[in-house]
Amino acid sequence: MIVSIITATFNSSTTIKDTLTCIRQQDYHAIEHIIVDGSSTDDTLKIIGQFPHVAKIISEKDEGIYDAMNKGIAAASGEIIGILNSDDVYVHESVLSKIVSVFENDAIDVCYADLLYVQQHDLNKVVRTWKSGIYKPVSFHRGWMPPHPTVFVRRRVYDQVGHFNTSLKSAADYELMLRIFVKYNFNIHYIPEFIVKMRIGGISNASFRNRVTANKEDRKAWKINDLHPRFFTLYLKPIRKLTQFLKR
Repeated sequence: MIVSIITATFNSSTTIKDTLTCIRQQDYHAIEHIIVDGSSTDDTLKIIGQFPHVAKIISEKDEGIYDAMNKGIAAASGEIIGILNSDDVYVHESVLSKIVSVFENDAIDVCYADLLYVQQHDLNKVVRTWKSGIYKPVSFHRGWMPPHPTVFVRRRVYDQVGHFNTSLKSAADYELMLRIFVKYNFNIHYIPEFIVKMRIGGISNASFRNRVTANKEDRKAWKINDLHPRFFTLYLKPIRKLTQFLKR
């Protein structure tokens, strides 16, 4: 069973080596690592060239990270598809083995797990913990969503629901998760384990203005899918993030 991992890069020379190394060190070897680069001007491509495990490199101008991810999904040949950002790493070398063991059950369409936020310059310094918990039909209505870098899906899921909606700048991952988890009746499995370390940062949380913009996009994500959040849903979503600091 081939697992396709998509990594979008743009001037990622300070972090991409860690991401590439964690993929190379996985004890599961049927991996198709696809790099989609937005024409970096630093040493990103040079560093990628030092890792022969990389199966495909697409380097060209794009319309942003979600456009890049869509290109990677289109280029992927694996039965299972995951996305690992260029500044994220897997927690240990058996993460993909764990994912494949889940998908040995052909009834499982989607799986997700837990995530650790870490310091930019210290992958061992945990800042926040994102412990997802078991998905229930009411979860998204209560402000829940899974950490996207921990989500793995079968190719047939993308074939049915489509790719990222690039008209959304900060909520495209949220909107795609709404489609996968809420709109369609897929069989979803939760792995109660931290599998990804993500460096702190993020456009949607960078400022109050950005948070307001993200909230508007979150509302649009429900609307375009003809789904209806409760009056408190999109207020609970950022509040849930605050609880991640308390669980650290």
